[in-house]
Formats: sequence, structure tokens, C-alpha cells
Amino acid sequence: MRCWADIDLASLERNITRIRAALPKQMKYVSVVKADAYGHGIHPTATRLMQSGVDLFAVANVKEAVDIREMGSGWPILVLGPLLEEEDQALIDYDLIASLSNASEIKRLVELSRTNGVPIKVHLKIDTGMGRMGAWWEDAPAILDQLLQTPELLLQGILTHFPDPSDYSFSLDQRKRFLQVIAPAIEQKNELLIHADNSSSLRSIVGKSPFNAVRIGLLQFGVSPPKESLLSDLEVEPVLSFHSKLALVKKLPAGTSLSYGREHKLAKDSTVGIIAAGYGDAIPLHCGDRACALIHGKRYPLVGRVTMDQTIIDLSSAMDEITPGTQVTLIGQQKNESILLTELAEHGQTIAWELLCSITKRVPRVYLTKRE
Repeated sequence: MRCWADIDLASLERNITRIRAALPKQMKYVSVVKADAYGHGIHPTATRLMQSGVDLFAVANVKEAVDIREMGSGWPILVLGPLLEEEDQALIDYDLIASLSNASEIKRLVELSRTNGVPIKVHLKIDTGMGRMGAWWEDAPAILDQLLQTPELLLQGILTHFPDPSDYSFSLDQRKRFLQVIAPAIEQKNELLIHADNSSSLRSIVGKSPFNAVRIGLLQFGVSPPKESLLSDLEVEPVLSFHSKLALVKKLPAGTSLSYGREHKLAKDSTVGIIAAGYGDAIPLHCGDRACALIHGKRYPLVGRVTMDQTIIDLSSAMDEITPGTQVTLIGQQKNESILLTELAEHGQTIAWELLCSITKRVPRVYLTKRE
């Protein structure tokens, strides 16, 4: 293989065990597996997540939900994004849970329920400051009351979303708005799933808090949240590593310019390698002259602009011979040296979420399944 991503499912399972142990027993684990499980591959990862005992899956759209449901029944699947009208029937056909934002969606699903003769499971999304989907918090009480009076729809949960968990004051205001809106519903239905936090926004777990579920995304895949999070000190293992091979090794004279745009010029006679992967695989465009890769456990700098299919690496400091076919690690560990996903994302001027989602279909995923 020219390049590949190793997915360590055993590490994923250990991460789930540690996360669950850090949460109260009554706290439900909502496993967020959007965008093909953040590039890890939905079928193998969801299978291991099921075996690890997550309580509920959350996805972005109906297509992702159907992919999981076709693996089997038994796990609730929440569609976090708004549904298009032509997708509504899938809620019944595949036993899915919809996230609602407004009265027109309620009307639509009520008609669907009556047509099919079955109730439809829903969560109400409340916009407390994200400005995206959800009923605006000042309008939400009326919509929530309507839902509680609508037998065709089974209200199973209420949620909101924090746009900037690092802004504690703003997030606290959101929390207060949310709790103010949902208080009457909690009095009527004490079995509701109430969820606002992900691993980044979780600050404390209060015994009498109505929050009884946490949405866990990147943390389960080994990406730790900011230090402000209650779970920031939790030891989790990276699940994904990304590797390629050297296709060529060549010597170039001082003054040679490298790659498109000629942004890098060699200051001295140099040895460079050509990595058989580029931004058409997973290496961010802007990593040239910023990021490094590992060869034989040592860091070497990427130089020149990353191209679609190839990336140049400066091997001039190598003490031993490096030949074509040698493995190059861009995310992961070699010997005692490692490069985290977050490091490569930072050098690529992006975020970990986008980098994972940018690993293309031409990159094979190799699943490591052994349990220790």
C-alpha cells in the first residue's frame, strides 16, 4: 500500500471503558459517529462500540443512521441534523429518532404518524446561542408544550449545543436558558434524556442535575478535550494512525526550488524523499515547511507545498541510509517519538475534526482488532 490508516479497535474499546468509568452510572453514553465515524469507518467502529455498550448513537443525517441500523436493531439512533421532507419516512422504516426545531416539523411528522399508524420518536433541539438548528430558546416553551400535547410524537429527549465551551460565562448563560425552558417538561416526564454537554463542555457532574447524558465524539477516538474539561485528564489512546511510504529518494543541489509555487528553496545540497501521499489522501495542503513526519523513529521536515499525490520530505539530516519503500508516519508513533493528530492538524491550519474527515476513500483502513 502506498498509504494507509491503522484503526486500533482495541484502543477504541479501552477508551470507552475509561470514559464510562469516569461518568456516573446513571449518565447515558451518546456515541457521536458522524462523517463515517470521523473517518474511522462506521461499520467496524460501530460494531465495536455496540460491543462496548454505548447507550445511543448520534449521527448527522438519515443516510448515516440507515448505515448503522442496517447492521442490526437494538440501539437507539438519533439524527442530530434537520430532516428533509423526503427523508421523513425513514424514521419509521428504520426506527430512527428525529431532532425537531419548529412547529412546521411537528405538523409534518404528525401527518406522517397518522398516515402510517405509528408514533414517531423525537428529541427537541433548543437553540440557546448556537444560531444553527433548534427552536430559539425564547420561543421554545410553546413548542415544547405543543410536543407534550401531541400523542403522535414520542418526546424522548431535549438537547442544546454549546458553540464555544471555552467561554464559560456564555456557556453558563446557555445552560440557564436551557434549564429554564425544560423545567416544566421534566416535571411531567422524568424519563426524558437531557443532553447538552460533549467532552469539551463538561465541567462538573452534579448529583441532582437534570442532565443525564453526554455526547462523546472525538474523545472516544483518543483526542483529548481542552484542559478546562472534566475529562481532560482522562487517559485515552489514539485510535487512528496514518502512514505512507517513500516512493523516491534523490539528491538535489543548493538553490533548487521545490514543488508548486516554488515556496521552498534549498539552502544547501540536500537529500529529499518523495512520500507517496498528498492532500488527495490526508496530508493537509499547508503542512509544507511546518510539519514533520517520522522515519525510523526520527522527525524529518516536510518541505515545499504539499501536492495532491506526493509530499516532499527533507532527509538531509539522516545518519543512516533511507531507501524507497521505507515507512513514513505522519500521525502515530515510531519508537519513542510520536506525532499526534492534533499536531498535524495545527500545522495544516485546520482542526482535528476536519483532518479526520479529509482522509479520502483511496486511503485503505486497516483494522487492528486484538484485545489485550
